[in-house]
Amino acid sequence: MSWTRGVLAVLAVCVLLLTGSAGCGSSGTGEPGTRDSPTPVGRLLDDTDEEGRRYREVDGERAPEVGIEVQPESDDSWDVRVTVRDFAFSPAGAEAKAVAGRGVAHLFLDGDLLTRLRGPRYRIAADLLPRGTHQVTVRLYADDGTVWAVDGEPVESTADVTASGTGPTEATEPAGNPQPGSASGPEGASGPGKGPGAVPEPAVVTVPGRITETVVIGSRVLPGGAGDR
Repeated sequence: MSWTRGVLAVLAVCVLLLTGSAGCGSSGTGEPGTRDSPTPVGRLLDDTDEEGRRYREVDGERAPEVGIEVQPESDDSWDVRVTVRDFAFSPAGAEAKAVAGRGVAHLFLDGDLLTRLRGPRYRIAADLLPRGTHQVTVRLYADDGTVWAVDGEPVESTADVTASGTGPTEATEPAGNPQPGSASGPEGASGPGKGPGAVPEPAVVTVPGRITETVVIGSRVLPGGAGDR
């Protein structure tokens, strides 16, 4: 009997050990960090773009590159061509997470966001580029909205675009035909007292007891005799 009780006790201890071991293995409270986790891409910086999106710093050797070319079209619109290296445009509906070498491009016109690109071509309407010089910038973003950056600077490229325009501006507006009786004077003046820079029409100043005359000095009118001083 004593031998039987000893065997049963040993068996009970083994069952407890096995049960405890199984319980520990199935409780899910093991050492932290045993699960596989995605490796973060780059390093987030405190710097942000105009919309508050943080820069994501990556190694220059593995960083994407971008270039831009803008050409005029026959209908006065502008053809934008974006070239990339070590970068692929993500399709619409891509998961919002940073994946190395992937994302979208943002197109800026004079510092304002114009559109988001998922491809290398875009056309800017003629009315968006009035006469003058403008800057068209393309910048690369990860799918989570962060800005790809190298050495603290965003991965972007800028092209200067000069639009000549078709209609006359205020400075080039052709002068109208002179009115009858008016003469064309210096600096585009159309007559006394008319047009910018014109000499004002002399005013008559009457001095009691003296001959009435006028002396014009620049744009000032002085009583007679003042020009002899």
